[in-house]
Parts: sequence; structure tokens; C-alpha cells
Amino acid sequence: MSKKCEVCDKGVVFGCQYSHSHRKSNRKWLPNLKKVKAIVNNSPKTIKVCTRCLRSGKVQRSV
Repeated sequence: MSKKCEVCDKGVVFGCQYSHSHRKSNRKWLPNLKKVKAIVNNSPKTIKVCTRCLRSGKVQRSV
């Protein structure tokens, strides 16, 4: 299962999580993806899109 936006290719980012005592552990940040029925090549299709692309209007939803 892909964890990437199909419009802007935003994906998983890895880094370190710091505790109060400054001990480090690995963690990952996942994009906020939604399954959306959108119009792709003049036909409705279900794609995974991040909420930033939805909000900015890069995706036209089908009704």
C-alpha cells in the first residue's frame, strides 16, 4: 500500500524523536492522505491525495 500523494509525491519522512531527557529514537512522519474520487483524464477515478493538494485546489473532485 503506497503512502504517497499521487499529485505532489509527498511521502514518508524519517527522523529522530527526542524525549525530555534528550534520548533519541527513530520515528516517521506520514502524510495526511485521503481517498478521493477525482476527475483524472476526463474520467472519475479514486486516488490518494494529501489534504494540502485538496485544500489548494490541485484536484477536482467528481460528484
